[in-house]
Amino acid sequence: MALIQFTRNHTDHSTDRGYQFEFFCDRCGNGYMSEFQASVAGLAGSAIRTVGNLFGGFLGSAGSTSYEVERAVQGPAHDSAYRQAIEEAKPNFHQCPKCTKWVCLSTCWNGQRMLCYECAPDVATEMAAAQAQTTVDQMRQKVQQQDFTANLNVTAEAAALCPSCGARTQGAKFCPECGKPLRPKGECPRCGTNVEAGTKFCPECGNKMA
Repeated sequence: MALIQFTRNHTDHSTDRGYQFEFFCDRCGNGYMSEFQASVAGLAGSAIRTVGNLFGGFLGSAGSTSYEVERAVQGPAHDSAYRQAIEEAKPNFHQCPKCTKWVCLSTCWNGQRMLCYECAPDVATEMAAAQAQTTVDQMRQKVQQQDFTANLNVTAEAAALCPSCGARTQGAKFCPECGKPLRPKGECPRCGTNVEAGTKFCPECGNKMA
């Protein structure tokens, strides 16, 4: 009998109860699952286990032995079920002659070029994507050219939290929660220089602050 040939991108879900296979697209990962094919040996084993559970003894032992045999699902029945599953799945896939990937017809096959969309992208789709990306790039360039700091004092020392109540300052001069100035200032009694509250010595004349 001829060798079974299809593709590597499949999953075998077969058990002692029956056979079922799932085939995936090499490009997008979507796929199709074959119809479940019940195993004759699995059905017979189930009957033996049922009788064995009811009566125990020899039948129970026979059922257990049969069950172990059924678990080895590989064999002629498995191969036959796999061939049938391949015939079910093949109409939904094409193999790209350039990259040799098996791809789904619904999403990843360019029927006009007879190649997968990886090797022969759809021009309209690529153009739409390029236009959208270019629009975003140009928008970012224009935003970067704008000055968003015109109303901000970027040289003054900023305070993230109010020193009085601990609330977030949100860039304000006065606390939005308690209304106190975020940078209270004092005045040097000797030279009149405005200094930050809590300063021990005047940064201009060196006078000790009260």
